[in-house]
Amino acid sequence: MAQFHWDPDSYLALMRDEVPDYERLQEEAVAATGAHAERVLELGTGTGETARRLLARHPDAVLIGIDASRRMLDHARASLPPGRVELRVGRLEDGLPEGPFDLVVAVLAVHHLDGPGKADLFERVAASLSPGGRFVLGDVVIPDDPADALTPIDGDYDTPSAVADQERWLEAAGLRARVLWAARDLAVLVGEAPPVTNRAAS
Repeated sequence: MAQFHWDPDSYLALMRDEVPDYERLQEEAVAATGAHAERVLELGTGTGETARRLLARHPDAVLIGIDASRRMLDHARASLPPGRVELRVGRLEDGLPEGPFDLVVAVLAVHHLDGPGKADLFERVAASLSPGGRFVLGDVVIPDDPADALTPIDGDYDTPSAVADQERWLEAAGLRARVLWAARDLAVLVGEAPPVTNRAAS
């Protein structure tokens, strides 16, 4: 996963080769998104693998997807319904599209940020969520047991973090953090924004 300039045509085969549980990670991440989201932001859309699954699970959703690679987005655009998707070139370090969003999703994208970069992103994601909205993060992590590190990591462009650190950064951003699935060096975390509270008039 150390290459920055992937070939869109071979990207899926590469992911399946380097991330043995790639399909399971996708399934668990999309399952963690719940149901009935209408406005979705995807970070690191790539060739559209996750976006396609999200649109199937949330049939009323409109999705904005961002990715640093125009070539990857062109590939995704060819396979996604144009009336439900808006794809933009952008980096995770850049400002996010204007919210609010019911759902923000990132699969195999955030591990490219270092620790402070992840914490900063989580704060910006939290600010973009609707009350009760959800951030779903499916990614490579630093496992407790080094023997569970299966995904090739270069230590430069790939900078995964431990689950506990990411839970802490999510909580610091004001989100309720939970781990919904984990297997070796992969995990799906969810950060939920506080719901609107109706206070009775005094």
